[in-house]
Amino acid sequence: MSFLSYILAALAGIASPVQAGASSELNKTLTGPIWSAAFVYLSGLAGVLLIQLVVRQAWPGARLFNNDVPWWAWTGGVLSIASTLTGLTLAQRMGSGLFTGTSLTASLITSIVLDKFGLVGFKPHPISSLRATGAGLLIAGIWMIAKS
Repeated sequence: MSFLSYILAALAGIASPVQAGASSELNKTLTGPIWSAAFVYLSGLAGVLLIQLVVRQAWPGARLFNNDVPWWAWTGGVLSIASTLTGLTLAQRMGSGLFTGTSLTASLITSIVLDKFGLVGFKPHPISSLRATGAGLLIAGIWMIAKS
């Protein structure tokens, strides 16, 4: 794994609570999570299209409707609606630390299970005692953040 991979993953992690806060503020202004989410996704689409102008990746053509694509591979956008709506309705109310920590902990525990069983395209990785301990420490950390 390259050092750049870790940097990019860290930048994505930095962007997550900032995005939740910005979306929450938009939600307060527009007074409705559905319209706020629509504008979040429209701005995201605009950003992806601008990146496409620079990268100039070829249109997938027939691959877009390839029957070899598992049904669940098409659910990413729909699943992201849950995190977007949750972020814009709860992030400011819970606070960035508790909201992000809870989201991250749930994501990591889910990731450990996905890795264990090799689900949704991941290669299987056993649940080691270190992974289980790390998950337990995350849960303890959330408890400590919530109590402070």
